[in-house]
Amino acid sequence: MASNDQNNSKSHSSNQNQVVVVVVPFPAQGHLNQLLHLSRLILSHNIPVHYVGTSTHNRQATVRVQGWDPTSISNIHFHNFKVPPFVSPPPTPNSETKFPSHLVPSFEASTHLRQPVAELMQSLSSVFKRVVVIHDSLMASVVQDATNIVNVENYLFMSTCAFTYSTSLWEKMGKIIPIESSHIIDVPSMEGCFTTEIIDFITRQNEFYELNHGTIFNTSREIESPYLELIEKIICSKKHWALGPFNPLTIEKKDSKDRHSCIEWLDTQEAKSVIYVSFGTTTTLTEEEVEQIAIGLEQSKKKFIWVLRDADKGDIFDGNEVKRYVLPKGFDERVEGIGLVVRDWAPQLEILSHPSTGGFMSHCGWNSTLESISMGVPIAAWPMHSDQPRNSVLITQVLKVGLVVKDWAKRDELVAASDIENADKQFLKQRLSKLYL
Repeated sequence: MASNDQNNSKSHSSNQNQVVVVVVPFPAQGHLNQLLHLSRLILSHNIPVHYVGTSTHNRQATVRVQGWDPTSISNIHFHNFKVPPFVSPPPTPNSETKFPSHLVPSFEASTHLRQPVAELMQSLSSVFKRVVVIHDSLMASVVQDATNIVNVENYLFMSTCAFTYSTSLWEKMGKIIPIESSHIIDVPSMEGCFTTEIIDFITRQNEFYELNHGTIFNTSREIESPYLELIEKIICSKKHWALGPFNPLTIEKKDSKDRHSCIEWLDTQEAKSVIYVSFGTTTTLTEEEVEQIAIGLEQSKKKFIWVLRDADKGDIFDGNEVKRYVLPKGFDERVEGIGLVVRDWAPQLEILSHPSTGGFMSHCGWNSTLESISMGVPIAAWPMHSDQPRNSVLITQVLKVGLVVKDWAKRDELVAASDIENADKQFLKQRLSKLYL
C-alpha cells in the first residue's frame, strides 16, 4: 500500500495541483467497504485519493476487498492515524437488541481522528486547488474543521438507502412535505433498532451535518428516484448525488489457486439452485436461532451456502479466538452434498454473481442489499437492527424483489424452522419480480 506520510501530498504536483479527495469512513465493515469501493471509482478518473483511518480498520478494509484486484488500489494513500487504545470485547448474543453495542468503544475511539484529519486537510489544501472531503455521516465531528479551510468542499456520505433516510427525515418534519400517495409506505418504528448509547453517538454527529456542501448516496435514481426527490425537497439548500452502485457489476475471476472453496462448490450446482444465507458482519445469533436455521435449511432439502461466523469485534485482528457456533448433531453429515457451511470470511460478491445462486437470505444491510439487487438475486428479508427493518420494506414492498422471513413487529419471537423452510422453498420456485425474469 502507499505511504501513510502526510508529506506524500507533495508528490501530486505533476497533477497540476487540481483536485484531491480525502475519504473518511466509519470503522465498521459495511461502511469501510462502501467508501473503499467509491475510492477505487474516483481513482479510476486519475484523481488522487487519501483514505483515512486507524491501521486496524484500514487493514480490515483492504484485506476484505472483493470483486476486483486489490492491486488496483495501490495508488490510494492510506493514512494510519493513531487513536487512544480501545477495548475489543466479543459480541453478546442475548442482549436486548441485536445492535452490536460491543463495537461502540471502537466508534468512540474514531472521534479522536479529528486533529490528524484537520492537519491532513490543511496540508493538502496548500498543494491542491480543491480538496474534496467525503466522510461517513457518523464521522461528521471528525471533519468539522473543513469549514475553516477556504478551498475544501465537504460532502456527507449516507451509508444507507435514500428510502430509509427520507422516511426518517419526513417523520422528523412532521410529514408536512407533499409526497405522492403512491410513495407513502408504512414503515416500522425505530424502536429496537438501536441502543441508547449509539443514539447518543449519532445525535452528537448530527450536530455537524450543516457544515457539509451536500450528500452522496450509494444508490441510483433508477432504484430510488421518488425518495431522492423527497430528500431534495426537504433539504433543498444542499446538493444530493446518487453515485451507486459503488460495488463492481462485473466480478473479476480469480485463478483457481486463489478461489474460495465455496465458489468451486457453486461451479458444480445447477443454475439458480442455491440459496445464500448470511446475516452480515454485525449480527450475533443465539444458539436457538442457529438451531432453527439449521433445521429449516435441512428440511427444505434445497441447496444452500450458509455463512456462520460470529459478528466482527472492534479489532478483528486482536488474536483472541472467536465463537464457533455449534450445529445440531450430525447436521454436517446429513446435508453433505446439499449444503455448505462457511465459517470464515466469504466472498459475497462472487457468490451473488455466480449463476448457481438463486436467492439471498439476508439481514438487509444496505451494502448487502445493493449488491444483491445489482447482481439480480432476490432477497429473503430478516432484518436485525439499525436501518435494516426499513431497508426490508424497500426490498419487499417498494421494489418487490424479496419476501419476508421475519417481520420486524415480531422481532422478539424466535423464527421457527418452518419459516426458514418455507422461505427457502418459495424462493427457488418462483421469480419475485420483473427484475429477475
